[in-house]
Amino acid sequence: MDGTTPKARADTRHPDAAPDNATGAAGAGAGAGARAAAAEDTAAEVTAALARDLDAGFAALYQAYRGAVFSTALRLTGRWAEAEDLAAEAFLRAYRALCGYGPRRIAELRPRAWLLTILTNLWRNGLRTAARRPPTGPLEDAPDPPDPAEPVEAAAARHETRRELAALLAGLPATQRAAVVLRHVTDLPVAEIATVLDLPEGTVKSHISRGLARLRALAAENPDQDAAQDADRRPASHQPRHHTQGGTP
Repeated sequence: MDGTTPKARADTRHPDAAPDNATGAAGAGAGAGARAAAAEDTAAEVTAALARDLDAGFAALYQAYRGAVFSTALRLTGRWAEAEDLAAEAFLRAYRALCGYGPRRIAELRPRAWLLTILTNLWRNGLRTAARRPPTGPLEDAPDPPDPAEPVEAAAARHETRRELAALLAGLPATQRAAVVLRHVTDLPVAEIATVLDLPEGTVKSHISRGLARLRALAAENPDQDAAQDADRRPASHQPRHHTQGGTP
C-alpha cells in the first residue's frame, strides 16, 4: 500500500471487545484516535487538491485510497481479476462524478466513504447478474507477486490464508459480507460503514456480529479454515495492478 494511505492494523482481538485493563483501554483509544486523525488529514489534503485542479487532485485521490478500494474489492469478490475490474470501474465512476461537482461539494466530500460507497454499490449491482456471467478464475490462481525477501513458508501460509478466507466470506449474505470486510479488512469505523452501506450504526454492528458468528460456524464445519482467527487479524491489504495515466482512469 502507498505510504500516504492509512493501513489496516493487524489485531488479534475483536475491535469491539473490552480491553483487558485501563491501560489497554487507553492504548486502544489512543490508537483509534491517531488513525482517525490521520484519515481526516488525508481527506483534507485530497479534497484541497481536487479543488485546486481536478486531474492532479484525482491522482492524489487514487494514490491515497487505491489500497483501501482494491483490498475491499478483493474480499468482496474473492477473485483477483474481478477485484481489479471493480476497483477500476469505481475510480472511473468517481472521476466522472467529480467532473460535475462544484468547489463547495468537493470541499464537503468524505472521499474514502464516498469511494467505498461507489464500490459497494457496483458490487451489489453485479451480484444481480453474476449468475449469467461465465465463472472467472479463483483467487488462488492469481497470487500476489512474490517478495524476494519473504521466506517460502511465510508466502505459502499467506496464500492459504487468503484462499481460505475468500471461500468463507463467500458464504455470507451480501450485507453481512460487506460489513465484515469494511470493518475487518478496510478497517473503517462503524460510523463510516454506516455511511457506506446507508444503514443505522446499530444495524451495522448487528451485521458485523452476525457475519463473524457465521464465519466461525462455517469454520467449524470446515476445520481446516479458521475464519474467526483470520477475520479478527484483519488480513493485510493488497495493491491493485491498475494504474491511472495523467491522474485520470
